[in-house]
This record gives sequence, structure tokens and C-alpha cells, in this order.
Amino acid sequence: MSDPVLLEVPERLDGPRTLLLMPRAGAGAEMALVVTQSLSHLRPWMAWAQEPPSAASAEAVVRRMHADFIARRDLCFHLYARRADGGPGRLLGGTGLHRIDWTVRRFEIGYWIRPDAAGQGLVGEAVQLLTALAFDRLAARRVEIRCDARNTRSRAVAQRAGFALEGVLRHDALGVDGTPRDTAVYARIAG
Repeated sequence: MSDPVLLEVPERLDGPRTLLLMPRAGAGAEMALVVTQSLSHLRPWMAWAQEPPSAASAEAVVRRMHADFIARRDLCFHLYARRADGGPGRLLGGTGLHRIDWTVRRFEIGYWIRPDAAGQGLVGEAVQLLTALAFDRLAARRVEIRCDARNTRSRAVAQRAGFALEGVLRHDALGVDGTPRDTAVYARIAG
């Protein structure tokens, strides 16, 4: 396999209602606002969403995401509502291909969305876009979705997107409160 940094990875993925864009410098203030507005929704599941970020700290995160995307270490995308003209509308959340193993061609899809946009199928659309990217453009052999076994909404996204539950890893990780949690593992494989 050639060096992953040489792979052409689209910086924009277009869905019927959503638009996924590679993080870019200057998006930190908007990201900080959306995360802050989403804290009560995210706090039970995301260790990084326990306190409101400042615009500066969110900008640093966005720039690191951009650098990791270019280096092909982590392929994060900002999730936007798609305007009628095809451009990005309101920032809805984040998603991406994470925990990449280029040798095996294994990827993990992660996602979060602001509470007022939840339950509308937007995350499912983003998952379909990323699944197609992984299998069709990046020659994935395996794509996973992992989530806290108690997170019924995340689990429902995986199921609706055609990912099979492979199992629940008991006491696989620590929850945000430091107690052991179980991880539900969903996957799709090539072929």
C-alpha cells in the first residue's frame, strides 16, 4: 500500500439534506457555540463535552482536525444542513472516520448532532455518506460503529444504516463518570 497521505480523500461529501466538510481554520467560534448549546445532550456520552469550550480552544481543536485530515490520521468532518443552493447552512455537529488502520483498511464512524436537529435522519444520512466513502473510495474491508451500550439513539442509527451488531464488550471502557461501561460494536464488511 502506498503512503495514506497520498490518497485522494474528498474534503466535501454531499447528501440530499446534509453537507460534510473537512474542518477549516476559522470554524472554532461556531463550533464552540454549537458544542455549548449541545452539552446537555452530549455530556452523558462524550468525555470531550463536559464543559463549554472557548472559541480559542475550539479553534485549536478544529485546526488539529484539519492537520489530522491532511495527514490521513483521522478524517473528521463538520456536519452542516445543506442549503437549497448546495452550500453549507447551519452547523449541526460532527462526524468522521476514526481509529483508522490503513493496513487492514478498517475505519470507525463517529457522530454527534445538536439536540434540535436530532431525530430527523440527518446523522443516518451522514453515516451513509461516510460508509460509501470508506468502501467505494478508500477500499475499506471493515467499517465499525461503536457506542455506549446504553446509548439507544446511537445504536438505532447504526441499525438503520445496515450495520450488524457483532456484540457487546462488557466493561470495555470508562464512562464520563469514571464507572465501567459496556460498548456495543456494530460493523459492515466489504463484499
